[in-house]
This record gives sequence, structure tokens and C-alpha cells, in this order.
Amino acid sequence: MVRTFPTRIFPSLLAALSLLLLVSCAAHPDADGSEVLYRGASYRVVHVDLRRELLTLHWINPDTGTPYADIASLRAWGSRHGKRLVFAANAGIYDHKGAPLGLYVEHGKVIKQLNTAHGDPAAGNFSLRPNGVFLIDANGHARVLTTQAYRDAKPSPRLATQSGPMLVIDGAINPHFLPDSDSLKWRSGICARTPRDVVFAISETPVNFHAFARLFRDRLGCRNALYLDGTISQFFDHGGYFGPPLFMTRPYAGIFAVFEDRHDR
Repeated sequence: MVRTFPTRIFPSLLAALSLLLLVSCAAHPDADGSEVLYRGASYRVVHVDLRRELLTLHWINPDTGTPYADIASLRAWGSRHGKRLVFAANAGIYDHKGAPLGLYVEHGKVIKQLNTAHGDPAAGNFSLRPNGVFLIDANGHARVLTTQAYRDAKPSPRLATQSGPMLVIDGAINPHFLPDSDSLKWRSGICARTPRDVVFAISETPVNFHAFARLFRDRLGCRNALYLDGTISQFFDHGGYFGPPLFMTRPYAGIFAVFEDRHDR
């Protein structure tokens, strides 16, 4: 038998369900990552809430004294130490020796100094001005600064990585980016939408710099955003890999990570 309900119940029921959905989304904004379609391109977007999750940087494996080089190695290290890798991303551009090209701070220790050299923009994205720094300070507050602003501020971060170019600077798209550029690549980046809400994004298809910057400014609401790297990068998010095909990736230097203790599951 098909059971019917008085029609007057549905408006109240729908209103209650809508409110519940809004509250749920506000409490956990894309915590596990989500697919975002914006202006014809698909992106994987991951929010890290620093009030609930610890974002860390990893370059050298303390057990071996050698770089992790890839997400799988970092994941295996975590497993051996009772930790489950929840999220990971390449933490910026590195040099021909496999070391971070600019500032790199891990657990409050400066491992590589700020790089203020003015290179040839044609030689790599790091030299496309301005470049910048993502950092989390001792109070657990995240921000993105241009390299010059970082040098002027002289902060003492818990973690920091320098990369480039800046995608968005004080609400403006980097003026070097052309809307009709035919330089299409997979791209990854980061911003601090608020001091406690860190946002990562990676394109699922090749896009140009201008389109990627618009995603951060106009869709994700970031006033300052930093490019991390291009085709060599992937995100690991709750067991899945996102970004370019695996065969296109290369060994990394620093890697962002969010771990959870296994007993938390």
C-alpha cells in the first residue's frame, strides 16, 4: 500500500532538511575534498581546518636521512609510525638537486633560506614575479605573503615554503597572467582563506595561469594565493590521487601532509 502524507507537512520538512544541510556544510566545508567545476574546468579542492587538523611539512625522512621524494614513501613512513596519511600535496618548486628552491621551514627550523634572487622568468615559474611564501606561525595561523612582504615582516613560522609565482595578490590576479594564454598545464596551488582555513586546489585538466588564479579569487574567495607546481604534482586525498596521470609526476622535495593517529579511526 502506498502511504500518503498531508501536503502541509512537506514545506516544514523541506525547510528543516535544508537547514540541516546548510549547518552540516558550514561545519565541515569540503573537509574530505570535493570536485569543483569552474568555467569549464574541473578541480580537486581540499580544505584543511587548522582548528581540527595539523598541517605539516616533510622533506627528509628521519629514519633514513634521505628525501621522501614521493607521497607513497611518506605514506609508508606514517604507517610504520602508527599514523594514517589523510592528505598530501607537493609543497613547492625545487632545484636540480632535488632541494627546495626557496625558503623551507619545518618544525620551526629554517632548512633553506629565503630566495630573493631575480632569475629569468623564461627559466621557470619560480622567477615569475612576484613569488611568495605560505606559512603557519607559532599560533597556528596561516597566511600567504609575497617574498618581499615576508622579508619585511620577518616572521618566525612553524612551517613555511616559498614558491612562485603568486596567483593572487591582495585580491588582484598576477598582472603577468594573460586570459588567452595557450600555456595549458595541470596546476596546483594554496591559499589561506582565513587564518585557520587553508585551501589547496589542483586542476584535473590542463589550464592556464589566469584561469587557475580566477578559481582562487572568484570561486574560492582567496585574497592571496600561491602557485605550488605544475604537471609533476599530484594530491593524495583520503586514499585517492588527483591531478595529472601518475607517469607524469616526478620526485618531490617538500610535501604537505595531514596525518591522523590510527587509534582515531
